[in-house]
Amino acid sequence: MPDRLPVDVLRCADLDPAAPAALLAGYGLGIVSVAADDPIPGSYWGAPEAGLIGAILYLRHDTPIHSMLHESCHFICMDRRRRAALHTNAGGDDAEECAVCYLSILLADRVPGYDRARMLADMDRWGYSFRLASARAWFESDAEDARAWLRERALIDAHGAPTGRLRE
Repeated sequence: MPDRLPVDVLRCADLDPAAPAALLAGYGLGIVSVAADDPIPGSYWGAPEAGLIGAILYLRHDTPIHSMLHESCHFICMDRRRRAALHTNAGGDDAEECAVCYLSILLADRVPGYDRARMLADMDRWGYSFRLASARAWFESDAEDARAWLRERALIDAHGAPTGRLRE
């Protein structure tokens, strides 16, 4: 969604930059800050959405936190072959996209100054669409397929917590 619309979501500028950097470094993902008003390299949807090229996540001060987490989870959920060739388009199928959304919601609780409740609200405000009409309803009642996908690839444990691993 282009940022031309006035959407009230938390942005990267609302965080201590060390918080996402520490979380994502554990997954081997680095962050590069892009100057205000510059294009964001590797952004599939265009600015202010986060961009991915290789193991680098590109962000601006106005990048939504949910976009930062979502693109990071694409990196985590794709296989090694796709990560090696990653440039802008994360690819994947519908099942993987659901897993990316689910994992990004889980990781929101690990970002100081952000949490799952705000992530779900920001996803709805931004225009994510889910079968049950809201991110929260989908996450709580209709995401068993996403949880199973993540468990099968050892990205979450039996209790539903992120393992800190990348998909092989």
